[in-house]
Amino acid sequence: MDIHQILKQLPHRYPILLVDRVLEVEKGTRIRALKNVTINEPVFTGHFPHRPVFPGVLMLEALAQTAALLAFETLGITPDDRTVYYFAGIDGARFKRPVEPGDQLVMDVALLRMKAGIFKFQGTVRVDGEVACEAELMCTMRSIA
Repeated sequence: MDIHQILKQLPHRYPILLVDRVLEVEKGTRIRALKNVTINEPVFTGHFPHRPVFPGVLMLEALAQTAALLAFETLGITPDDRTVYYFAGIDGARFKRPVEPGDQLVMDVALLRMKAGIFKFQGTVRVDGEVACEAELMCTMRSIA
């Protein structure tokens, strides 16, 4: 899935769109996606000027966006302007190594269960094969007025 297909699925846009490409997707099971971290990202102006580090909360958001793509693929839908995909919970979030400009995030998300409109995922972010972040995510899809 290239950036054009991602833009059709996710409502996010710069600077908060955090998925650049989907490498693999198995409907109802798992997805692997990429995020390229560059020094040009606005977050590095303040986090931190003397030692740029990509915030952990943005890695969690990148996992959630990846999870949303898996959920949409699993359900066989393309969300419209009235569909929003929300966090419902984050458990066991761990940050194992700093992420810096020039790193490439490889995000693996597995669907653990789907019940009553609530999705539970296991997500892992790796850089050069090393775990940078991992968490269990719960998300839900809602229609807005």
